[in-house]
Amino acid sequence: QVQLVESGGGLVQVGGSLRLSCAASGRTFSSWDMAWFRQAPGKEREFVASIRYSGRSTDYTDSVKGRFTISRDNAKNMMYLQMNSLKLEDTGVYYCNKRAEPHWTWGQGTQVTVSS
Repeated sequence: QVQLVESGGGLVQVGGSLRLSCAASGRTFSSWDMAWFRQAPGKEREFVASIRYSGRSTDYTDSVKGRFTISRDNAKNMMYLQMNSLKLEDTGVYYCNKRAEPHWTWGQGTQVTVSS
């Protein structure tokens, strides 16, 4: 089982930037396609972005294309999400996990709040 710890969230104004980090324990991190998910208040968790195990291919939900960049460092068991031009609708708790189910146990997430 891999343990996941997200960090880097915070309060930012519309148009601002944040960089989220995901630290994964265990030796199998580099074998898995990984993803960022988010959950807005009162809504279900949704997919945001994914990256192949090699880091060579990425995918994004339409609403963040051109604004967010996902990356990973397999040597450090780390994944990142650079978020630029943040919008009010980007507010939520951000989680990292495997791209595909069954997911590992979810971490506590990191809160991103975008204010006007």
